[in-house]
Amino acid sequence: LVEEMGYEVEMVFLPAGPATYEAVLSGDVDAAFEFWPSASPEAYKYLEKFGGDGSVEYFGDTGIVGENGWWVPRYVIEGDADRGIEAVAPDLKNWEQLNKYAELFATPETAPKGRLIGCPVPAWQCGNIYRISALKLDYELAVMGTEIAQVAEIESYYSRGEPILVYWWAPHWVHAKYDMVRLRLPEYTDECWGGADGWGPHSGCDWPDDIPFNFGSVTLKDRHPDVHQLIWNFNLSNQQQTEMAYEVDVNGNEVEDVVREWMAQNEDIWRAWIP
Repeated sequence: LVEEMGYEVEMVFLPAGPATYEAVLSGDVDAAFEFWPSASPEAYKYLEKFGGDGSVEYFGDTGIVGENGWWVPRYVIEGDADRGIEAVAPDLKNWEQLNKYAELFATPETAPKGRLIGCPVPAWQCGNIYRISALKLDYELAVMGTEIAQVAEIESYYSRGEPILVYWWAPHWVHAKYDMVRLRLPEYTDECWGGADGWGPHSGCDWPDDIPFNFGSVTLKDRHPDVHQLIWNFNLSNQQQTEMAYEVDVNGNEVEDVVREWMAQNEDIWRAWIP
């Protein structure tokens, strides 16, 4: 926008919950990016695409396909001969075996119940507490507070070869560094997901595949139609995003440097986005 289209742009960082929608409605923010439907109940209130009142405009999907779930390291189930780790839950396949292994995932604070590390930020509203209740699991929910803290917890347990049960998502660089297995919950249905108030999950079903989307001001298309069209044209694949995230979060490169390198190598892709 700045270099190719001559716009001045101010980036702000807000929580992923109601605050961003309120900022759009108040006119403080023109566009917001990569919101996941499963963790964005406000979409069903404001975006016409999701049955809302249309006071916020849907700006198209991002191109990636998101996957939410509960994950354990593969060595928990299969062991790791190279690291001298034995399988401690060889028949762990899905939620139905979790109570059998509650003490395996327990901590001194939760014992004898197991610990499920939920969404790192409460504002994401992932509904894990509903799943624990609906599935009658002998587990307590723990919230790390930030994505960085949750990654540190995964890294700590993984480095020691210890069991950990954690909510996570893909695409994410964590899966490029650590071999994780998703445990399936009861199959997703609209009825399960909807819950009592039209948005769940208040029952214990799995997440659907998520198609992250962008949204923003309903006046942007009139004020800046070329910017509006650029956002609609923007599209990245899971692989493209994962590779860039890995360079930033694992290899320690600056975001701007990684993006500029990607742009230099993929000019034919991003130039096609510009109206």
